[in-house]
Amino acid sequence: MQKQTGDKPLRSGFTTGACAAAAARAASQFFLRGIPLQEIESILPNRQTVRFALNRCQWDDGFALTSIIKDGGDDPDCTHGAEIIARVRLHHDKALNIYGGVGIARVTKPGLGLEVGTSAINPVPRQNIAEMVRLELDDSIYRGADIEISCPDGEERAKKTLNARLGLLGGISILGTTGIVLPYSTSAFIASIVQAIQLAQAEGQKQLVFTTGGRSEQYAMRLLPHLPECCFIQVGDYVGIALRNSVRCGMEGVHIVGMMGKLSKMADGRMMTHASASEVNMELLASIAAEHGSPLDVQEQIRGANTARHVLEICQAHELEKMPSMICTRTRNVCEKFARDKLWIEVTMVDFDGKTLGFDELRKETP
Repeated sequence: MQKQTGDKPLRSGFTTGACAAAAARAASQFFLRGIPLQEIESILPNRQTVRFALNRCQWDDGFALTSIIKDGGDDPDCTHGAEIIARVRLHHDKALNIYGGVGIARVTKPGLGLEVGTSAINPVPRQNIAEMVRLELDDSIYRGADIEISCPDGEERAKKTLNARLGLLGGISILGTTGIVLPYSTSAFIASIVQAIQLAQAEGQKQLVFTTGGRSEQYAMRLLPHLPECCFIQVGDYVGIALRNSVRCGMEGVHIVGMMGKLSKMADGRMMTHASASEVNMELLASIAAEHGSPLDVQEQIRGANTARHVLEICQAHELEKMPSMICTRTRNVCEKFARDKLWIEVTMVDFDGKTLGFDELRKETP
């Protein structure tokens, strides 16, 4: 998959999760057959089938060890070129034990969707690793496996990330919801947003749906099935640019569907929401909790929260059920003001499973 920037195509790459799953499948196959491999076929979370070249394939103290050099494509981050290693030992128990070794972070703070004390291997990569290993277990005499994922220089690479601030200590995280790293060019991405809005205008549409990524777009399409596909636009972190171009193109209104983190930034007036450009304002969220009537100790918990997701967990634990809707209402007010009241805005907050958590309580009636 490639994106075009001028005359130069941008090459996509693979996530750490995709590399870990492929390496785990290769190690399982090597354990079973004992024949060294040079490449392995793997199925990504997005169901795309890919062949990965192996950097290592060897025995290691009773484990089969294989590794893959991560290719980040033309948008390389600090994990580009990292060696992702899988050590696998198959056994007759049914359990699949997946854990991190050297260079994989440990979770030390709540709010990340991972259990404190465990390895920072996110849910989708963990499922992908398990699926790839089970493909090799089928029709074998084994039923389970011990699977260790590591990255020799992961701790050093992690110094270039926000992991330590988030309480992810000792290495990198194993991430990825699709398996693919899309190439990123700011100018090209902004141009694609503007082009998408112009396309919807040409199709005679008067309202748009802005989401920050593929997952939130899928959820938005379920929420607004009556709208044609051309109305749905992934704006990433550039909601401000998208709103201004919607006004220029004569749109009447915009639905914004997002998750706690991005909407909290928008509620704080941040129209560029990338992690490197803005952080979640915990003081703002604590003040919204105060408006909700929360106790002072809960407000203090929110001020000291690790992530927006952690704030959501605190709100759910203390039955602050109106907090998501209050954030949505504030986001709507901020966005309508940013658009100089030339657009109606409707905001909906969803969770990571697509469940609706809240919507702006004063939203206008829309067609």
